[in-house]
Amino acid sequence: MVRALTSNGTTPPAIVKEAMGAFNLLRDYFEGAIMVDAQARITWMDGRYRRLLKLAEGFDPVGLPVEQVLPHSMLRRVVETGRASLLDIMEIGERQLVVCRIPLKDESGTVQGAIGFVFYDNVDYLAPILKKVEQLQRQLSRAQAALDRERSTKYSLANFVGVSDKVTELKSQIRRFALRDGPALILGETGTGKELLAHAIHQASDRADGPFVAVNMAAIPEALLESEFFGVAPGAYTGAEKKARKGKFELAHGGTLFLDEIGDMPLSIQAKFLRVLQEGEIEALGSNALKKIDVRIIAATSQDLDQLMAAKRFRADLYYRVAVLTVQVPPLRERLEDMAVICERLLQDTPRSEDMRGWIIEPDAIGLLQRHDWPGNVRELRNVLERAAAIAPSEVLDFGVISRAMPQLLERGQVHLVRGDQGGLAEVKDRAERDAILDALNRSKGQKAAAARLLGVSRSQFYEKLKRHDLAL
Repeated sequence: MVRALTSNGTTPPAIVKEAMGAFNLLRDYFEGAIMVDAQARITWMDGRYRRLLKLAEGFDPVGLPVEQVLPHSMLRRVVETGRASLLDIMEIGERQLVVCRIPLKDESGTVQGAIGFVFYDNVDYLAPILKKVEQLQRQLSRAQAALDRERSTKYSLANFVGVSDKVTELKSQIRRFALRDGPALILGETGTGKELLAHAIHQASDRADGPFVAVNMAAIPEALLESEFFGVAPGAYTGAEKKARKGKFELAHGGTLFLDEIGDMPLSIQAKFLRVLQEGEIEALGSNALKKIDVRIIAATSQDLDQLMAAKRFRADLYYRVAVLTVQVPPLRERLEDMAVICERLLQDTPRSEDMRGWIIEPDAIGLLQRHDWPGNVRELRNVLERAAAIAPSEVLDFGVISRAMPQLLERGQVHLVRGDQGGLAEVKDRAERDAILDALNRSKGQKAAAARLLGVSRSQFYEKLKRHDLAL
């Protein structure tokens, strides 16, 4: 049953006629229809829609605001925006209706009303589509979770392995700095674990629940730095995206922004960076709007910033901004007593055959490792252990395996693998072990307990080796 328009209906008759034509053409394909005017007042309702809504026989909805009859209707939004909603699910009580809403416009394009159709009163018809949407939602959720994991800390202070006095002091300093919220600068050679410590500071701070965004300054082309850090406004330049793109500062809002190798930051952006640190505001590329940001800066570098400042390649005012709290990470050669525990930790992550229970590194191999100066620090040590594991005939990494994994020691004459009349491998190992013991005693100034720590063996083992090599000093 089609009810005629009353005086409350303001939709022009010509548009109504076209809408009714569409209604008559499609009526076999939907379960009901409703029309509203430019003020979202009901001007007409299909009899089937009335029965679907269980309206009383004497109730006349014409002239009423659509929300008074359909509390969850979006027809008013369609009228206000002029944009169709071609497929949607509307709830009425405990029922879910699949609906379509189309604006009604005159020849000039002015919206004069809207018409809505109920295609199905059972969403089971849409099961394949809903299943696909659910699958896409799961994929989106997994992608978002992966992105969140990338922006969270991967390491804690426990991951920085060591028992030496220098490491104990360093960890104590990191814990104190984590309680502060000022910028921190981590100095140290390549491979010493600067990024790991940045993660640890963030995780132990009040910002632990916020994002951790890491940027390697040496990995970003200079032309892209501004947009990478400050973001891009829609249509900022030819070819720019129509949507705004957030920069690293905005992504790190409420958390920590880690700047690895800050010494490589070009002078062209240092002034803008300094202003952000001073004002706490960013301005996206192509935008005039300022955004407040709350970010803690942790920077790291293996370069000598004093030399860079002297060469006018790094601004002194920026240095004093980022170096409020300074951490100096000791190189591996200055904490050789940590060698044994570091190797054990690294070997836990080193791949092995399924029939192996785990890697075992012998004390004489530890002693050999302690005779290297490690310019690449822990990163270099990891590579050596992985190389040794690849060539080892069993799960035991002994002197011979490590020596073959470190040909640079042979080249420099630090280890002498002799053949022929100078003895076999056993004698070579004995001589190398004796040399390692003497070297440890020399570096520890005769302190046997300290020498044992340097070699990564217990005191009882150390005394046994002293006796065996006739070194009971």
